[in-house]
Formats: sequence, C-alpha cells, structure tokens
Amino acid sequence: MQELVASMESALYPVVVSINTYLSNYILVFLLIGVGLWYSIKTRFVQVRCFGEGMRKVFGNLSLHGGKQEHGMSSFQALATAIAAQVGTGNIVGGSGAILAGGPGAIFWMWVIAFFGMATIYAEATLAIQTRQKSDDGSYKGGPVYYITTAFKGGFGKFLAGFFAVAIILALGFMGCMVQSNSIGSTFETAFGVPSWIVGIVLVVICGFIFVGGVQRLASVTEKLVPIMAVIFLVGGLGVLAARIQYIPATFAMIFQYAFQPQAIIGGAFGYALKEAISQGAKRGLFSNEAGMGSTPHAHAQANVTDPHDQGVVAMIGVFMDTFVVLTLNALVVISTLYTPGGPLAECGAAAASQVLNKTNLAQTAFGSVFGAEAGAMFVAICLFFFAFSTILSWNLFGKINVVYLFGKKGAVVYSILALGFIFLGTVTGSDFVWELTDMFNNLMVIPNAIALFALTGLVVRTTHGVGVKK
Repeated sequence: MQELVASMESALYPVVVSINTYLSNYILVFLLIGVGLWYSIKTRFVQVRCFGEGMRKVFGNLSLHGGKQEHGMSSFQALATAIAAQVGTGNIVGGSGAILAGGPGAIFWMWVIAFFGMATIYAEATLAIQTRQKSDDGSYKGGPVYYITTAFKGGFGKFLAGFFAVAIILALGFMGCMVQSNSIGSTFETAFGVPSWIVGIVLVVICGFIFVGGVQRLASVTEKLVPIMAVIFLVGGLGVLAARIQYIPATFAMIFQYAFQPQAIIGGAFGYALKEAISQGAKRGLFSNEAGMGSTPHAHAQANVTDPHDQGVVAMIGVFMDTFVVLTLNALVVISTLYTPGGPLAECGAAAASQVLNKTNLAQTAFGSVFGAEAGAMFVAICLFFFAFSTILSWNLFGKINVVYLFGKKGAVVYSILALGFIFLGTVTGSDFVWELTDMFNNLMVIPNAIALFALTGLVVRTTHGVGVKK
C-alpha cells in the first residue's frame, strides 16, 4: 500500500509543483492583493474604520456557551467556526514553511496580504448573509456558490459555481484534511512516539462522531475549543518571547530587512528572491487566513444576524486574530530562537536551512530551544492537534455544503465517509506532496471567488454605507 502511494507521489509531485509555481507567482498574488486593495478603497478602508466595532462585537459579549440555536449559529459560533478553519497547520507548519523557503521577510508579505484580506473577508461575509437561502426546515444554505450565481445568471454562473464547488470539496474536504491530519500524525510521532497511523484511527473516530451531529454539534465544539486553544498557544509563545526578549528588536528588523532584501538570505538575483518571498507570503498567507479563498463565508452564512454588516466586521477580526496574533507569534518564536545570532539557522541561506530543518519540525525545534527539546515538541504537538483538529471539523462542513449544492442531501453521507478515509490517509502520506496538492486546489478556488467579488462590488458597498439588504 505504502509503495503504491509513494509511486503515485513521485509521478505527480513535479506536475503539481509546476502548476502551483505558475498560479502562486503570476495569478494568486495579483488576485489577492488586487481584490483586497479594491475593497479597501471601495469601502473606505473598512478594516481600519470598523476595526473597533468588530472587536466590540466579538469580545463585548464573549461566551463559550452560545446555546443551541434553533437553526444556524450565533454570530460568535460562526466566527469560532471560521477561525477554527483559519487557525490550523497554516499558522504553525505553513508559516514555518514560508520562513524556510522565503526567509523571515515572507512574514511581512503575509501581513500585507492579511491587511487587505480583512477588507476581502468583510465582502465575503456580507455577501454570504445577503445571498444565503433558507431551507424548508429553517436552516441556512450559503457560501460563494450562492453569491457567484447571484453575480452571474445563466450558464456562466452555474459553471463558475460548479468549478468552485468541486475545487473546495477537493481542496478542503479531502486534500486539506489530509494536510491537517498529516501534521497531527507527524508531530505526535515526533513528540510522543505514537505511530501516525494510530493517530489517524483516533482522529477518524472522533471526527466521525462530530460529523454525525451536524452543524449544531460542530458549533458547540468550536465555540469552546477555539478560545481555549488560542490562549494555550499564546501563553506558550509569550513565554518563549519573554526568554528571548533581547532578540525581539533584531527579529522585527530581520522581517523588514529580508522583505525588501530577500536575496541576502534566499540567494540568487534580487528579482528572483523578491518574487519568492512575496509568493511564499501570499501562498501561505492564503492558506492561513483564507481571505479571498471563499471558505469561511460558509460559516458566516450560518450566523443568526439581521444586518450583513454586523457579520462582516466580525469576520475581519477572524483574519486579524489568525495572522496578526497567532501566526505572527509563531513567526516571532521561530525567528528569535533559530535565526538570531547563535541560532542553528543564523548563518544559513534558505536552501541550507531546509537541509537542517523542515517546516514540520521547525516550530518544535524553536519552542524546544527554550522549553527543552522534549517539552517543546510535546507543546507544539498538542497545540497543533487542537488547531488542525478544529480545522478538519470546519473544512468538512464547508465541503459538505458544496456537496449538497451539487448532489443534494443524499451525497452528504458518501462525502462524509470519503472524508474520513482521506483524514486517515493523510497520516500515512508524504508531507510535501500533500501540501503542494492542497495549495493547487486552494489557488484554483480563488479564481471564481475573486471574479464574483469584483462583480458584486456595488452590493457590498451599499451594505458598508448602511443601506444593504437585511435579512
């Protein structure tokens, strides 16, 4: 079995890498920054103007017991489900991979993507509320397929919606969950010596139980799990930074220096190095905060709110927490411990660094430099388990919504069974291939979603100015 999987990987890997290189270097960067900049201007920088409003709506009435909703989710449950999707391996493994390949400067470009992405996700969330449909049983159906078909009537709209639905089912429902379970399995094997296939079986059992419970059970889990896991990781990360506080100024200096002088650490010509740093930041930034990808609108469409603007500003806080808090904290830990003077990667270029460590164990090594190798590996493994596990739950829901759109409710059972199989398969499949495959489908999702976002600018702007449609 493993020999067959390895043979398939070796044949498909270079093809997938070539596709990703073209998409991320020549399409993804322009689409993500373009959409984010467009909506920043059109909404008069809603991510700045309404940031305080979003924070008040999220933390003003914070509760880990939102209660069972008759239909859908509370606004916070929807946000928690969205953050559960955002805060996963993209923050720890993905961020580490971006630093390894693009140097510390890749984090700066992640910040740029996230800043504009806050305006993008505002648009996605408001459109999800405005175009959602109410089923006969009172539940909501919403997400990009519904605002894509609102933007484009007829065959073209159906084609774009179908393309998006297939891409997200493959990207998140199947391949994406493989990435999450792969990271859980590999870190647990490193930290605790538990064979990854055993971890896979445990994951399948737990996930299967939650999948059966539907939206209500998932919302109940994510609203409790997300705040707790975030606090645990923040406390650990801040502990490392306190121990390395003398290196914090140098850490920030490296992020800004290598953002504009990446050739100093990546090598090669300036143009090539800058392109690599920006593309790594864009690619991993997308996988981390998912703004523009079209995934989290599925969660926000479930929110029991009357004004689309209310959920839009809440959605912005999800991107902020994901990138500017969790991912940045992990990046500061990695750079301040491994890249500053005396660190194992201080004198390494990107190519040499990737030979010393890989993106899966980079964070474990960083935390281990302060906590001790064994304790650091265990801490990251536990945090990554909760991050990746919660992401699996949310991504499964997003995929299921699109399966129902394509095939009706009968397709949901088959989808759930296949998804559980992919979760297990991820624990026994090579990490690099799984990441590249997921990146490819993530990139493809952006294209129809971005086209619809541009087309529906007027609808979003009217919402921002207080005259949007209320439901």
